[in-house]
Amino acid sequence: MQSQLIHLFDSQLEKWELARRNFSELASVRVRELNVRGVDLQVHFNPARIKSSSAKIDAKSLAERPCFLCKKNRPEVQEEILWRDYALLINPYPILPQHFTVPHQTHKLQEILPHFSDMLDLATLLPDFLVFYNGPESGASAPDHFHFQAGTKNFLPLVKQRNVVEKQKICSSVFLWKNYLRTVLEIVGNQKNDVISAFLDIYAKLPIVGSEPMMNVLSFYENSSWHVLILPRKAFRPWQYNAEKESERLMVSPGTAEMCGIIITPIEEHFERITSEDIEDIFSQVSLEINW
Repeated sequence: MQSQLIHLFDSQLEKWELARRNFSELASVRVRELNVRGVDLQVHFNPARIKSSSAKIDAKSLAERPCFLCKKNRPEVQEEILWRDYALLINPYPILPQHFTVPHQTHKLQEILPHFSDMLDLATLLPDFLVFYNGPESGASAPDHFHFQAGTKNFLPLVKQRNVVEKQKICSSVFLWKNYLRTVLEIVGNQKNDVISAFLDIYAKLPIVGSEPMMNVLSFYENSSWHVLILPRKAFRPWQYNAEKESERLMVSPGTAEMCGIIITPIEEHFERITSEDIEDIFSQVSLEINW
């Protein structure tokens, strides 16, 4: 599967001008390195992401636009690899150096619970990649069509920092990251059923907002074990996103990338103006504290 995916990536860059241009520009995005209370973060100026960052996900807007993840609405040039009930596609508006979208072949709501086992299996098949999920109220720009994403494993700061951050063991397979600006729960296990059981326990303890708990979820397979990183949420976007004063407005719409330490700003003036204090405040608004 992994070799097929890499071949798909190379083939799509040859044939699809939009994808080729956006991946090429991704390599030269402007980056600011910040350290917020001892945690390293990055701010990226990525204008190609404005379509995702500004996506309207209210019911009326979703009903009025064609679903871009349904096969009938995709560009003809966009090729796919079929796996189970999913299609693996190159993401033409990337954040990661290799970035894919994995929509279900049926138009169905974004809900993690029926698909979590598939997420683990896909991570096993793609050991050099992350598989991740934005909840319908947690950064998904298509909450009406179930999908995962996959991409370069050791690109996000959170993933690179996983072996150096302080952790508190909650139970045999679940750890809470300490002093990390936002809440991160990590499940580690080499038995799939145990990982699923731990995920179900966490899911059951989180408050339901809409159809499920607000969360971003990442999974990867390493050293014969699954690692699942769960970032519980309490808000979709910070107040700065819709601030009335232009001087206070920041187009930051936190999804997995932002929660994992890459703050995407598609507007250059926002990229230059955002501060460490702004980022700390944004995390305090969207990340859910837990006391277990």
